[in-house]
Amino acid sequence: MARITLELLLPEDREQFILDNQRAFKYGALKEFGERDSHFEEEGEIISRKTIENSIDNGVAYRICDDGKFVGGAVLTIDEKTHHNHLDLLFTLPEAHNRGIGSAAWREIERLYPQTAVWETYTPYFETRNIHFYVNVCGFHIVEFFNSHHPDPHDPETGEAETYEDSDGMFRFEKRMK
Repeated sequence: MARITLELLLPEDREQFILDNQRAFKYGALKEFGERDSHFEEEGEIISRKTIENSIDNGVAYRICDDGKFVGGAVLTIDEKTHHNHLDLLFTLPEAHNRGIGSAAWREIERLYPQTAVWETYTPYFETRNIHFYVNVCGFHIVEFFNSHHPDPHDPETGEAETYEDSDGMFRFEKRMK
């Protein structure tokens, strides 16, 4: 079992965190769709730099470490008033997959934020690996599926309704803690 720790993201590690996050997300999409993928937010990237930077700037970012070696990352939005917290990003590097790192990191996140009443997160419909992880490993429940027939009323990028005209949708998950 990996010895997983979370370390706050340092300014000098920000650029590598962004690049590693993009690589991890791209890996999943290319594995699912190959080079023909049309799900990229920006040229050649499943998740845009802007999306990652907005998450980091408006949340709490952690590096996931396995015995001190950087193997992934997480960004959280913590609401101290409502305790309805959000997992914005969670990734492990492709070479660290299938070693229990993601589940150990999630347990550590839950330990760090025991006051959480509800965790919420999203993942694209095609990320079957993520869907399995959130539902079967972490105990989340799928509570909504945003798509062209049921748009997300609050797109995280724009604050406006997301129509999903160019994609096939996103799952919204919740995990009630209390």
